[in-house]
This record gives sequence, structure tokens and C-alpha cells, in this order.
Amino acid sequence: MTSTWVKSLTPTRFLASSAPIGHTGGMARSIRIATRAEQLLGCAVVSTAPVAGGDVCTTTKLRLSDGRMAAVKTRTNPPTGFFATEAEGLRWLGQSGCVAVPEVLAVAEDCLILSWIEPGRASAEGATEFGRNLAQLHLSGAPSFGHKAEGFIGLLPMPNRACDTWVEFYAVRRVLPYLKLAVDRGQIDPVDAADVERVVRRITTLVGPEEPPSRLHGDLWNGNVVWDAQGNACLIDPAAYGGHREVDLAMLTLFGLPQVQRVLDAYNETAPLADGWQDRVSLYQLFPLLVHACQFGRSYGSRAGAAAREYL
Repeated sequence: MTSTWVKSLTPTRFLASSAPIGHTGGMARSIRIATRAEQLLGCAVVSTAPVAGGDVCTTTKLRLSDGRMAAVKTRTNPPTGFFATEAEGLRWLGQSGCVAVPEVLAVAEDCLILSWIEPGRASAEGATEFGRNLAQLHLSGAPSFGHKAEGFIGLLPMPNRACDTWVEFYAVRRVLPYLKLAVDRGQIDPVDAADVERVVRRITTLVGPEEPPSRLHGDLWNGNVVWDAQGNACLIDPAAYGGHREVDLAMLTLFGLPQVQRVLDAYNETAPLADGWQDRVSLYQLFPLLVHACQFGRSYGSRAGAAAREYL
């Protein structure tokens, strides 16, 4: 789970012929990034600026000679296919025509270059529109519960092999793999782990009515919803797959999305949710809580245990 380019710092003017690569660490890195972007885009980089935020990748803002602004995401030794998977997810979401996503300008094994989103603040109108658009995204559907290729959530591998039913997919592709990893890493108490397992054993009675697969963002927490300068929502950093739409909605409420109630109200007006969906929010938060436990520590393992006990 990564956050976005929400604040650019002082820009560095980039002139490839005038600054020695070894001059300073920051300058050398800026030159390397700019040079790589020029190779991929076929367009000169006028300036670069580091962007605050992000715990998985480093993001740099680029000003291009043709007037465009771009964001380049880099990481030292990323997992194989890491950036290509993100690019494919953005394109898959964008193909729906329902939500705004940054345009993929270039992708390589070592980086991803996207159109720049000028950050702003959420507006009431933008939140309402986002709710409607998210509903339409989900309704655009997916071929199956799963996706055509394995994915990533944060730096963790995310299994996507299709299952016949949502119940099976959520249990064996979303909850149990991260529960096992959290246990192996010592990031969840044995009592909490046992309670999550007890919920999985009775999950058939908890998941709600059957629905066809929805086209999910997959990692739809607050940091992956960027409000642009006009107050409209743009989605970044997907972990996309076909799944149950309540998972995206549960994640939206987990870390405090601005104006989330407006989003949910507009969503429910556009694509009404099944009865009892509010009672399943904690069930569908088990997945991101366990992912967070694997990456960020035992406090999230404790939260996963508490969420599980709501259903025991």
C-alpha cells in the first residue's frame, strides 16, 4: 500500500550536460531519473522535484520540455513485474471509462512514468461524483473472481488465480495467505490468529448474497484516492482484480477517506448494496488489516483479531 505524490518540494533544474553525476547524492539521483525518463519518453526533462510520501516507492515530479508534467515512480531492485503489474491495473480500471486514473506514459522493469495529478482537496461535489463513478466502475464487471495474472499489494505478492465462488476466493486468496504470513513473521498474536481462522471456517454464512464479480481497485484506502485541483477523485496504485465490491468500500472506511459518507451515499443511490452490507465491513477489513500486519507490525494483527471477534 503506497501513498501518492501529494506535495512537491523545491525543484531541481536539470541540464544533462552541466551537472556532474557525483556532485551530490540528491543531484546525482535526479540526473539518473531524468536521464531514464528521457530514454523512455523521448522527451527532454526540464526539471525534477522530489515528492513527499510513499513507503514502497520513491516518486519524483518531472517537468517535460513539451509542457507536460509527469510523475516517475522508482524503487531499488523491485520485484519482477512490479511496475508492469501496476500499469496494467491502471489501464484495466481506466478502460471502464468510469473513474479517473493517471495515464501510463511509460513502464519498464525499473520504473513507471505517469501523468501528473495536481493535488487539491476533496469537495462535496467531487465526493458525490466519486461515489457514483466508483459504483459504475464496479458494475463494469470482471471476467472472474481473480485476475489474469498474479499481483502485488504493497511489496507483498497477491495471489489472483481465479476461483469459482467469491467465498472461496476471499478465504483462500485474500485472508488465509496473509494470516499465514503474519503468523510466520510473528506479527499476530496466536489468540487473534485462531479467531481469524474461526471466522474463515464459517465464512460461507457471513459474506452476504452472491453477486457477479466487480472490477475492483483492490487497495482502495485513503492514500490511493488523490483529490485533484478541482476537488475530483483520481485513483492510483491499484491492486486490481475481480471481486466483491464491498471489499473496496470496506477499505475506503478503514483509514479515514475525506467525506466518505457522501461517497457511500452516492454509491448506494447509484448501485444499491445488499441488505446488511454495513455489518460486513469488518469482515472485509480483515484482508487489509492482515496485509498491514505483515508489513507494519503487530498492532494491525491485534486489529484483525478484534475485527474477527465481531463475528464469533
